[in-house]
Amino acid sequence: MSNNLANPAPLGLMGFGMTTVLLNLHNAGLFGMGAGILAMGIFYGGLAQVIAGCMEFKKGNTFGTTAFTSYGLFWLTLVFIICFNGKLGIAESGTMFMAWYLFMWGLFTFFMWIGTWKANRGLQVVFFTLTVLFWMLAAGDGFELSGTWKTLTGIEGVFCGASAIYCAMAQVINENFGRVVLPLGEK
Repeated sequence: MSNNLANPAPLGLMGFGMTTVLLNLHNAGLFGMGAGILAMGIFYGGLAQVIAGCMEFKKGNTFGTTAFTSYGLFWLTLVFIICFNGKLGIAESGTMFMAWYLFMWGLFTFFMWIGTWKANRGLQVVFFTLTVLFWMLAAGDGFELSGTWKTLTGIEGVFCGASAIYCAMAQVINENFGRVVLPLGEK
């Protein structure tokens, strides 16, 4: 049986990247939390990544399956927590829970980053900056940091999301041109 399946990674990386950029523009203070960010979290950051993870499963890629499915479900749980905590006021979690929630996602991402050491440099940057982002967010909630810390965290998150967008578009463009147009730092 031949493998004629398309590469699902650009879909997952774009879902992650665009949603991460938008949320972190909010974190940096450019605009408030609104329906646009929540919708991106449900549909593009959440659903599209879960779909990409299922497609990676079909291709036999354990790393891609684990990454995209997990981060897709991260976005869905985050939207749920935001809506139930802040918007609807049901089942309040509190900042200490959020600190631990974000810390655990950072720990997971740290181990996924180790998994990129044999991958291209682009993916290494995405997972390293995501580890840093989760732990900066966790520290912000755990130590009730705001102001400059939140702005710096937002800027770091925009860089993380932008690096995922670059990786996605490099894969699409390089495949379409049949050569390296946007380098990923292949191993």
